[in-house]
Amino acid sequence: MSKSVLGLRGATTVDVDERPHVVERVQELLGEMLARNEIDHDDLISIIFTATDDIHSCFPALGAREMGLGDVPLLCARELDVVDGTARCIRVLVHFNSSRTRAEVRHVYLEGASNLRDDLPQ
Repeated sequence: MSKSVLGLRGATTVDVDERPHVVERVQELLGEMLARNEIDHDDLISIIFTATDDIHSCFPALGAREMGLGDVPLLCARELDVVDGTARCIRVLVHFNSSRTRAEVRHVYLEGASNLRDDLPQ
């Protein structure tokens, strides 16, 4: 079966803006995203992180690097400051190669971000 490039979405929130906590939540989220979709390290193309304006302790990509994903292109950006947006939120977009279809991708929303996208299969 041939492979194509797919995108996988996920998000989580942090209780406090402290480096160890941010790293832990990012690793929990990425671990669940990769496991739920059976994504191997070599299938990863790139990972984009966004964080809300109330996260300053570290770049979310630090969590990915510390779990062995330092050879994958990683990018961090600021989330839009939207009225009534989810506070202390980190969002992730993973690009990966897969023989799955887009409909088979299982997105992951954890903690306070669990209600962000109830229209996506989880």
